[in-house]
Amino acid sequence: MKTPKPWMKTPRIALRQFTRADAGDIAYLDSDPRVMRYINGGKPSTPAEVAATMSRVGRNYWLYPGLGTWRAELRDNGAFIGWFSLKYIPRTPDIEVGYRLVHEAWGRGLATEGASALVRYGFETLELERIIGITHAGNRASQNVLMKVGLVPNGWAHYYDQRVRLYVGTRKPA
Repeated sequence: MKTPKPWMKTPRIALRQFTRADAGDIAYLDSDPRVMRYINGGKPSTPAEVAATMSRVGRNYWLYPGLGTWRAELRDNGAFIGWFSLKYIPRTPDIEVGYRLVHEAWGRGLATEGASALVRYGFETLELERIIGITHAGNRASQNVLMKVGLVPNGWAHYYDQRVRLYVGTRKPA
């Protein structure tokens, strides 16, 4: 299968659709306990969970045009750094900005750079009225990223069968 071209670029990041050939990258990302600390109860994803993720991500590109979860790589050397998403939270009308980065990419402003580009795209191109971000209560780093990209703390909410911190952004009138 041919690798898709990036559809969005920031100064340091290129985002493209995932393919089944990227399953190893997801398995690597999800095997790091530091990455999974606030996700999946801190457990690494199983091979079956990675396969289900790859299937769901591929299907969602077609179900929800303009939304998705995209493979992120560094523009200068093509190194896999994780993923960014702008997607519906299952069984809700809410659209969430999200990200998961390999530990080696932490602390370099990459989460803010990628999430900021997707929030801007969501408001300016897709003309979404509202974008949310959610984090585990103790995940201060992600909370800081969400505020840096313009989302505002909005208390607590219940998503993905857990109580989470909620951040909300709304489109500014033209």
